[in-house]
Amino acid sequence: MSSSKPLDGRVAVVTGASSGIGAATAVRLAADGARVALLARRADRLAEVAATIGDAALPLTVDVTDPSALDAAAKTVEAEFGPADLVVANAGVMLVAPFAEGRRDEWATMLSLNVMGVLDTARVFLPQLLTAADAGGNADLVIVSSLGARQFSPGFGVYSVTKAGVSALAASLRAEFADRGLRVTNVEPGVTDSELGDRILHDEWRTMLAEHKAQMNALSAADIADAIADATARSRNVHIRELIVHPLS
Repeated sequence: MSSSKPLDGRVAVVTGASSGIGAATAVRLAADGARVALLARRADRLAEVAATIGDAALPLTVDVTDPSALDAAAKTVEAEFGPADLVVANAGVMLVAPFAEGRRDEWATMLSLNVMGVLDTARVFLPQLLTAADAGGNADLVIVSSLGARQFSPGFGVYSVTKAGVSALAASLRAEFADRGLRVTNVEPGVTDSELGDRILHDEWRTMLAEHKAQMNALSAADIADAIADATARSRNVHIRELIVHPLS
């Protein structure tokens, strides 16, 4: 009986891998046979996730809003594991407040991490992904957006702008690189139990979000990880372009 796993031989990169969807995805991809580079700012949390995975993990302390740090990480991944052929651009932040408060510092934080961080992640790893695709293997770029890209709520306006932007980016990259064999999957999770909203400054908004998660029977981070792993394990000609994953009730 074969002991092969669906992602044997794959080299994966996951940003925002220190918690939530990123950590769950890294663990799941490794369980399916991939070697996984874990990118995030918090070295202590990265070490915990890497310990869970074992020798297949490469923890790299990286702030994805720092282009030079991302460039260096891409070189390290290629040197240690070989070219990445599965990249999950997951790092993000959700800060919410009434638009009339005009919190430009929070807007800038979300634009920097949720948009520029994804753009630079795609930029630095694109050559490696195309190398894998040109060699006839699977090559996947997964962009973790949000259902907030298409469903809108008071106070979440700028967050929705950032997520709609990266959903559009995924569609654009599909159009540009499909003929090279690069699969680009846009994942839009609904309400998920993660640390995404932990940096919200307003107590009332944090409370509202917690109550909403409870009412909606929030998904687990592992639910999203399962969807990502399944989509990227498909045969080369099967391209799952979009995944909208939402609680049943």
